[in-house]
Amino acid sequence: MKGKTILITSGGCLEKWDNVRGHTNMAKGTIGSLLAEEALSLGARVIYLHGYFAKKPVAKTGQPLQTCMFEGILDLRDKVKEIVTNERVDAVIMAAAGSDWIVEKMVTQSGEELPKTGKISSDHPPIIHFKKAPKVINFIKEWSPESLLVGFKLESDVRREVLLERAKLRMTTSRATLMVANASDSLYTTEAIHYIVDTEGNVTTCEGKEETAKRLLQCIAEKVAMFSYTL
Repeated sequence: MKGKTILITSGGCLEKWDNVRGHTNMAKGTIGSLLAEEALSLGARVIYLHGYFAKKPVAKTGQPLQTCMFEGILDLRDKVKEIVTNERVDAVIMAAAGSDWIVEKMVTQSGEELPKTGKISSDHPPIIHFKKAPKVINFIKEWSPESLLVGFKLESDVRREVLLERAKLRMTTSRATLMVANASDSLYTTEAIHYIVDTEGNVTTCEGKEETAKRLLQCIAEKVAMFSYTL
């Protein structure tokens, strides 16, 4: 992986309601930081784009690690686009847990619209109107067609077969080369099973986040090397 640049997004988005409140998710950035450390150990240059509360990777002296924080899903989208359209990125790993909804507007109980700045009074609970957030992963191949794309698909309370089918569907719609499928219990432990799915339908079962990070970077290294060879 020497000479390769890997962009890793990690952690959860923070969608602000005002200057002191907002909603987020339970992603902690654990697997993203493990992926970054593994990529660095293989000689790659890593750009680590992380959420406000995400775990940060530890780089050894001389390892090329660049970190940058994002806030909400729109900020994540804009920063990913800026990076991949302004420099060569060999692989993009979308490990961040993007928001499903963003705030459209907030109103008082009587319907008067509230500003998103300052601090909303705690005396009267606001009514919050949400709208669907964009799926950032679906834009990556438009912005950077030559980047190898890796996504994550998390589901809750579904059978393994359903989880894998949904991961394959996400891989198709996003034009990703690899998709990591995992269940919601991975939010609470580092030992949860993860499945790495490729475009040929091969499934690699990994026991825990550390193994997932190692196996995934192995797959990426092989595919990036193959792609470089064919150029």
